[in-house]
Amino acid sequence: MAGLLEGRAVLVTGAAGGIGQAAAVLFANEGAQVLAADLNADGLKETAELSGGKVRTTTANVASEEEADGLIRQTIDAFGKIDGAFNNAGIEGDWGRTDESTLDNFNRVVGVNQTGVYLCMRAEIRAMLKAGKPGAIVNTASIAGIAGSMYMPAYIASKHGVVGLTKAAAMEYARKGIRVNAVCPGPIKTRMLDTLTGHHPRALEAMSDSTSMKRLGEPKEIAEAALWLLSDRSSYVTGVALPVDGGMVAGP
Repeated sequence: MAGLLEGRAVLVTGAAGGIGQAAAVLFANEGAQVLAADLNADGLKETAELSGGKVRTTTANVASEEEADGLIRQTIDAFGKIDGAFNNAGIEGDWGRTDESTLDNFNRVVGVNQTGVYLCMRAEIRAMLKAGKPGAIVNTASIAGIAGSMYMPAYIASKHGVVGLTKAAAMEYARKGIRVNAVCPGPIKTRMLDTLTGHHPRALEAMSDSTSMKRLGEPKEIAEAALWLLSDRSSYVTGVALPVDGGMVAGP
């Protein structure tokens, strides 16, 4: 039985661990030709190993216009095309109130999380338009992109920006056959969550209790949502910011 992404060429950024790593491996197992990108070369090596050698890897900084454009060229050079992309690279930045935050931190977080998504998405759309074929793009936002939260002003701003970029592009290219959606993860068992909670058991428990399901999510659960959005199973879905959060934003 053919996989959901059989024969598709897909770029995954932020693929050295967590959600991106789970997605790269899952997409490859679903038949996609995958180029996995990150700044962490060691993590990318692990991703390739977990995929059984199915995933190709490359290091890149998505906040660089030149390197973001280069990722799309590399995907096309490797596979002859680009059918889909999971723009997942992101950082959390420093923790603190808005009055305590720094411009350097704000620019760094927005540069990766929002500008990086914009640069990759722009290059992906240009390539898809040039090819004249349908395509699908999924961006990683966050529940922090659809609801407010304290002590992470740069992160919150960047993820709200990703949701806005996603909706704008979805409207612009819907009639060109290019679908653009976002996944909005809740608290997921990743390095980022460990960093935010300081590995503190009570903080992790509080995160778990904030969801209706009373548990943390797994990276693969976000990857599965991205897989669906990239596949033809979601052919009438575009412009959506999909919470995958165990019911966290549904209410207390």
